[in-house]
Amino acid sequence: MLSYITYAQGPNNNYSLVAKKSIVKKSGNKIISSEELGNNGYEFSKNDPGKKVNTQYSEYVSGPFRDKMIIVSSKKIGGLSKMDKNTNEAYKALYCADIKKDGSLKFPLLFSRMLNTNNANESQVAFSPDEHTIYFTRSIKGDTKTYELRKATLEKKSHGNWTNEVVLDINKTGYSIENPFVSPDGKELYFSSNMPGTLGGYDIFVAPIKDDGTLGTPKNVGNTVNTTLNESYPSLGKDGRTLFFASQGHINLGGYDVFKSNIRNNTYETPVNLGNTINSKADELALYLMSDKKGYISSNRVSGEEGFNISKIDYNMVSQNLKGIVLDEITQIPLPNADVILFDVEGKEIERTTTKEDGSYDFVVLPNENYSIKTEKDGFVENAFNFVADKGDNRTYIKDLILKATEAVIEKKEDKLVITVENIYFDYDKADIKRESFIALNKVLVVLKTNENMKIEINAHTDSQGNDEYNYELSGKRAEAAKLYLLENGVEPNRVIAKGYGETRPLIDCGDKCSEEEYQSNRRIEFIILN
Repeated sequence: MLSYITYAQGPNNNYSLVAKKSIVKKSGNKIISSEELGNNGYEFSKNDPGKKVNTQYSEYVSGPFRDKMIIVSSKKIGGLSKMDKNTNEAYKALYCADIKKDGSLKFPLLFSRMLNTNNANESQVAFSPDEHTIYFTRSIKGDTKTYELRKATLEKKSHGNWTNEVVLDINKTGYSIENPFVSPDGKELYFSSNMPGTLGGYDIFVAPIKDDGTLGTPKNVGNTVNTTLNESYPSLGKDGRTLFFASQGHINLGGYDVFKSNIRNNTYETPVNLGNTINSKADELALYLMSDKKGYISSNRVSGEEGFNISKIDYNMVSQNLKGIVLDEITQIPLPNADVILFDVEGKEIERTTTKEDGSYDFVVLPNENYSIKTEKDGFVENAFNFVADKGDNRTYIKDLILKATEAVIEKKEDKLVITVENIYFDYDKADIKRESFIALNKVLVVLKTNENMKIEINAHTDSQGNDEYNYELSGKRAEAAKLYLLENGVEPNRVIAKGYGETRPLIDCGDKCSEEEYQSNRRIEFIILN
């Protein structure tokens, strides 16, 4: 197996030694073309973030603070700005910009005289949910490529007086901690680092935040997200259930692409490349989503060697549907009035529907998501199905759902033995048996063929709506229709009697003030065993 050593560029233009054991199996990525990747389920549009936000140097969005956006920039301030020899840009500093209603940013101003320094790089920051604690990264003295994670506290009732600055214990000598991000619930801090325990280059870690704001032991988020190449700039969606990050690995267009990984049951699902409407062969990183429709990202796609520029992004998921028909397993007859429930991968109900007359159902689904579907119907065994929306384009998935009919039950009701099946349905005001009810009649057939000497009486009943005499005649015709089906399928005529009782024997005696459910209960067919 061929082994080699290379230098990998890190998230802040740092270079770290990365050892790889195999060019093919351990490289951690697969470079594909933009056409092969497609939009992968996402439709992003990039726009100018605002006048004078971007310069010829590098700019990155870090996150919001008090309705302002914190920006990391390497732009020069005055002619005497100190230069970083590793990047040929001025030392990075923190700026803040007002956020307009459309998401664009106003001219950035220096963020904090207490946090910005003249002889080090300031980089990404993160705030506790109450915005009283800041986690920030600064290059260490004498080494502009290695960053350490610090914490400070906002003095009460002040306008930016950050105090109690400390270097956090999780820092390790000779290693860099970068790109902090506090989870929406304030309980965890994500970051990227090349500290011991990585798979190679920079990996994404997560550490618990203690009550005093310090951090517990960091944990590598694992090899589902991390590769032997670099992963950086972690952030979470507003619900805390989706991890976004930049990576040189996975299925990739080249350089850094941005990805997402759903967090389910404390595990990270296989990352999904966010597609060619946001990623390119250049580097895309520092993705920050303000909502489920808007956000920011930095890329060197346009500026190239000059540095990274911020883009304001708007995005939507592509339109996808899941459709199908619920069918009986044996007869393949479509089943109307079946309940179909859609769940996410954690078992949370998303939507439920009832199949139409043709047995069809229809859900809106999101690309690159895992679902489960449960189907229920009276007279059938409940069933569950898995489904993966594994395509990224506008499409409709077709998935038919199969249900197995339960067997008929012989039971005693009011001193009578009856064959119990689900109700027999007819077209409105007619004696024509609906096709779905053939399944229930087939259950009765099985009982009669198993018990060759059994005789039954088919009793048909209507609700109290309409004319009494008409209802009596209609119920008689319906009983005869059920009898005819049994005879046509091999039952001898002398074994079946058909009688209609109209509205004279309601199950629920509610007169003309019944609910629809009560009317439905009174409209029924009964199979009474005579011997």
